[in-house]
Amino acid sequence: MKTIGMLGGMSWESTVEYYRIINHEVRRRLGGQRSAKIVLYSVDFEEIEALQNEDRWDVAAEILVDAAHRIESGGAEFLVMCSNTMHKVAPTIESAIGIPLVHIADATAGQVRAAGIRRVGLLGTRFTMQEEFYRGRLAERHGLDVVTPLADDQALVDRVIFAELCQGEIRDSSRREYVRIIAELGVHGAEAVILGCTEIGLLVRPEDSPLPAFDTTRVHAERAVDLALAA
Repeated sequence: MKTIGMLGGMSWESTVEYYRIINHEVRRRLGGQRSAKIVLYSVDFEEIEALQNEDRWDVAAEILVDAAHRIESGGAEFLVMCSNTMHKVAPTIESAIGIPLVHIADATAGQVRAAGIRRVGLLGTRFTMQEEFYRGRLAERHGLDVVTPLADDQALVDRVIFAELCQGEIRDSSRREYVRIIAELGVHGAEAVILGCTEIGLLVRPEDSPLPAFDTTRVHAERAVDLALAA
């Protein structure tokens, strides 16, 4: 079994889910008391969030590169970064380390395409929904047509992520709003939706969604297990 490197804490609420899913899946596949070999480094999200809002992505990248080096030094054989938004600086991290980085958008797009879907809705932070580092990768590398919510709904999705989900607050009223927004994406031609923030799966369960939902946390975590158990 290969050792998984996890760069987490963005937020720790979803990092807990990564850890749980990875270990549950290893035990499900191998049986007995089996669990994953993991090197986890968790950053202080308050610091990272402030740098996001100040548009100081270069400084955020330096912090994450340092964390990635620590993970690599700890014996990890590949790296998963437990955040969609911070994949904005993934190229900087990849170029600084000697182990592979498993990109969350690539793992998710692989499952979307395997399901025969080409037009997909995207929910996430405002950075993920609006900027090309994520949408562009889905389109250019994987041939997906990406639909995002209207501006007011984007603002609502983003606010719920930071003000509620990253604080561990799960509100039925917010779930209803997310379900409404997903349904709107369907009206605009989306065949499925990518839950493109690692906290959204805490709020919207597969049975809640009016469209097939790809939870990036689960997809990414299961891809890590695939790689850890590969011969």
